[in-house]
Amino acid sequence: MIGQNLTLPNGVVLNNRIVKSAMSEALADASNNPTPELTALFERWGAGGAGLLITGNTPVDRQHLEHAGNFALDDLSDMARVADLASAAKSGGAKVLAQLAHAGRQTPEAINPHPVSVSGLRLDLQGYGDPVSASDADFDKVIAKFVTSATLAQSAGFDGVEIHAAHGYLLSSALSPRINTRQDKWGGSLENRARLAISVVRAVRAAVRADFIVAVKLNSSDFQKGGFDHHDSVKVAVMLEAEGVDFIEISGGTFETPTAYQHTSKRRSTAAREGYFLDYAAAMKSALTIPLMVTGGFRSADVMNTAIAANKTDLVGIGRPFIIDPEFPSKLLSGSIAAASAVERDFPPADELPRGAVLNWFCTQLAHLAHNGRPDLELSVEDGHQQYLERIVKATRRWQQH
Repeated sequence: MIGQNLTLPNGVVLNNRIVKSAMSEALADASNNPTPELTALFERWGAGGAGLLITGNTPVDRQHLEHAGNFALDDLSDMARVADLASAAKSGGAKVLAQLAHAGRQTPEAINPHPVSVSGLRLDLQGYGDPVSASDADFDKVIAKFVTSATLAQSAGFDGVEIHAAHGYLLSSALSPRINTRQDKWGGSLENRARLAISVVRAVRAAVRADFIVAVKLNSSDFQKGGFDHHDSVKVAVMLEAEGVDFIEISGGTFETPTAYQHTSKRRSTAAREGYFLDYAAAMKSALTIPLMVTGGFRSADVMNTAIAANKTDLVGIGRPFIIDPEFPSKLLSGSIAAASAVERDFPPADELPRGAVLNWFCTQLAHLAHNGRPDLELSVEDGHQQYLERIVKATRRWQQH
């Protein structure tokens, strides 16, 4: 079933159900433009057989980056390079979306010590400053920036955008009653907490062509006490469908509770876990008529096909295997392999490693793939983790000096 095409509500046809989900490439230059390495990487992924590719976190505001290595999309972008990236990604027949995001309070302090957020609640991690609670004018600027970025993506040749309302970034934090403590029209009831995300989607949908894909990434849950939960997530998904969204991707967690970035070690489980969020997906799928994409943990074709057949998802989002073997979708679709790479299952459990080590190891491997054409699988988890941290420090210094 993963080999079947899928027609989105706006009429765009995806060749199959495999999607390269967003990964943080950290391969932009000091001006936050795509580098030749990033463009070549997307060309390689585009040739690998997936039906859809989604860029890593692409900020709409240079003062609210996820990190200094982000490719940003705004009026300062080198649009020739952006167009080259879109063209390269599509050259193998895949569609491509730019994932638009505003980091909000998850903007590193080295980028912005006082980022705009939905409230003044500081992120409970080192390296992040005290945010400023947004005014109505600030929110209007945020909405306008998403529109600008979406129209630029359209002019550059992207097939659509995915608006990032998950993982604790600004739109996600606005949905959370734990973070969003406002008493005005942007806070309180679920309808008010969803106002920012809905306003962004509505404005973007009105500004782009009917055949331009508008998708949303939404948390199934923040997995934090008092945070955005699954029941509210289903209700917001229904609101988003009413705004003309073409599909919704569900994930989960935030920087403080990084559920989406977990891995299952063989030491902990004899049966490796796949489809982290499928249990949450079933209720959402039954509430929607638009397609649903589930990302997190998928590796074997049998599990993917079963999930689609059980009507728990329509699209299968996969990330890390694209780093280890960019051609795995074609192999999976042809039947020459039964499952994508799962090298992380041989790693120690997360509680035996530095925080974020596995995610950072994959980010380092992504850089190896971009620069050398292949990952370095002999690199230890700890060394890969350290190399990534050093690379981001260097990128931040270049960004600050630029």
